Amino acid sequence: MTPVPVLLTCEAGLLGTAVLAVLIARSNRSTPVVYGASLIFCTIAFATALAYLATGLPSTDAPVLVLPIGLPWLGSHFRLDALAAFFLTVINLGGVLSSIYALGYGRHEQTTHRVLPFFPAFLAGMNLVILADDAFTFLISWEFMSLASWALVMAHHHDARNLKAGYFFIVMASFGTLALLLAFSLLAGLSGDYGFTAMRISEHTPLTAGLVLVLLLLGAGSKAGLVPLHVWLPLAHPAAPSHVSALMSGVMTKVAVYGFIRVVFDLLGMPAWWSGIVVLIIGSGTAVLGILQALMESDLKRLLAYSTIENIGVIFVSLGLALAFKANGMGLAAALALTAALFHVLNHSFFKSLLFFGAGAVLTATGEGDMDKLGGLIHRMPVTSVVFLVGCVAISALPPFNGFVSEWLAFQAILQSPTVPQWGLKILVPAVGGLLALSAALAAACFVKAFGVTFLGRPRSTVAEQAVEVDRFSLSAMSVLAALCLLAGILPGIIIDGLAPVTLSLIGERMPVQTDIPWLSIVPVAESRSSYNGLLVFLFTLFSASLTAYLIHRFASRWLRRAPAWDCGFPEISPATQYTAGSFAQPIRRVFGTLAFRVRESVDMPAPGDLRPARFAVETHDLIWEGLYLPITGAVGFAAEKLNHLQFLTIRRYLSLVFLALVFLLLVLALWS
Repeated sequence: MTPVPVLLTCEAGLLGTAVLAVLIARSNRSTPVVYGASLIFCTIAFATALAYLATGLPSTDAPVLVLPIGLPWLGSHFRLDALAAFFLTVINLGGVLSSIYALGYGRHEQTTHRVLPFFPAFLAGMNLVILADDAFTFLISWEFMSLASWALVMAHHHDARNLKAGYFFIVMASFGTLALLLAFSLLAGLSGDYGFTAMRISEHTPLTAGLVLVLLLLGAGSKAGLVPLHVWLPLAHPAAPSHVSALMSGVMTKVAVYGFIRVVFDLLGMPAWWSGIVVLIIGSGTAVLGILQALMESDLKRLLAYSTIENIGVIFVSLGLALAFKANGMGLAAALALTAALFHVLNHSFFKSLLFFGAGAVLTATGEGDMDKLGGLIHRMPVTSVVFLVGCVAISALPPFNGFVSEWLAFQAILQSPTVPQWGLKILVPAVGGLLALSAALAAACFVKAFGVTFLGRPRSTVAEQAVEVDRFSLSAMSVLAALCLLAGILPGIIIDGLAPVTLSLIGERMPVQTDIPWLSIVPVAESRSSYNGLLVFLFTLFSASLTAYLIHRFASRWLRRAPAWDCGFPEISPATQYTAGSFAQPIRRVFGTLAFRVRESVDMPAPGDLRPARFAVETHDLIWEGLYLPITGAVGFAAEKLNHLQFLTIRRYLSLVFLALVFLLLVLALWS
């Protein structure tokens, strides 16, 4: 049986599970049945996609299936090539681990009837987007995915913050779909053929290509979280249940990345060199602003959501480099940049899902997401603490974990920029490299804060003091992801070679074969330039840490001495005197806050003898929200208020308006023709 029917059967099974969930949602057995069925179907789809990717078949041999549904003259086309197989692997691996996690986490869900029907439907929608091979099927699947995820965001609708998150989510989703619809209309042209095969072989003018690129950045960028279209993401991702947050942040944003790659690298043809500049500027700005916003946060899930914006920026920086190199005929450099982007897609799905699972475990154990009310959890949740630490190290791009490899590959691609002929790129790319290095350093600081304030120190509240470890399903899912973060970091050559069919189909080039290099090293371009060996770094780190621990225990004093910590002259130390999330970020806030957030700090210090407590306040502003979205909201409200008078007109005036509108449209048609 060919892979496409197998995959579509799995999607049908997920949709059937969604229908079953509606019927049994209030049953005591509903949680294991729905998540168990989702686990089975995602496992089959994951194995099928991975097996196809491993075959390395060229895109010309990609299997296609046409079903007699959809537009009457078109039908629904489904196709599996290397690019689709890679993203299906990412999606369904995320679905497998989220289903395992939810088998334990879902027991604590109070509104299962609002979550269970939409979880498998959400998974099915993401899979169908990847398999779609015509614009109509793609957009229908895209909207289905958006609506299912919106329903999951609204699962806890009794919270006013979630209502706000759901509203912004659906508005931005509708805006993104409109942009994609316009992009596909331009690609279809006057022939009106909405099949991807016809779009792929069509010639597109530079103006059409430029408009499609802008519309893709608006449509796919709004779903991915590119600045300034990111405002919904830090609201919606924390509002959903944690296993759904992991899917939205670690997987759904990658569906948007897939949409961008599919159109810009596949359907649009050879890109213009300036398109790389546009994507590079947007990607680097997204990376820096996203991680700065994360540093300012004290809510753990909002911090992780803002961090997703930063990682999406890193991915788009690599895609911008790939566009610039491809336009200049630099095939090997373009393959390197595209490999870095795809590798980071996979890596981010690993460590961001792990971190959201860890945040969900903390919420389950304490009921609290504010880091300033946590602390000391390393003693009460040791396994969660260790795997969360792995995720923090991986997302901070520190070796030997996977985050380092993909960002290192991106920097290796940046180092290829001096050979591009355009001076604009020669100047811009090093500046983008500096911003990427800044975002990596800020990410490390951000996750030192996230782990330290949440898990170290002493409990800052009763709920943190009484926390207990979570269930074995949740721990198993987190442990698997932690192991994947390590394996992808010490064996990156296997993944790089596995991505070769994708780069061959889109760029026409691939990176050199990595698994033939001794000692599992990776050499992106040539040994004279650079190489990396994650396995040796891991062994050296393990040996050094073990030797240090042995020497300390062997030669340190054997006398055990315990004494209270120095109290700075105060007889009783309160946990409130520890560093908070805000105080940890204060130095960085003072450096970047004035420019990025228009931060104002005020101190109310009472005079000597005055018994009033001193007060410190920080005022921050979201400049994008206040400068872009608030004026638009105000203009829409003003226009709606003025147009509201139209509903009170007489029949005569309504007919006059219809007549004038008809005359205007006829004039437009006459001038157009």
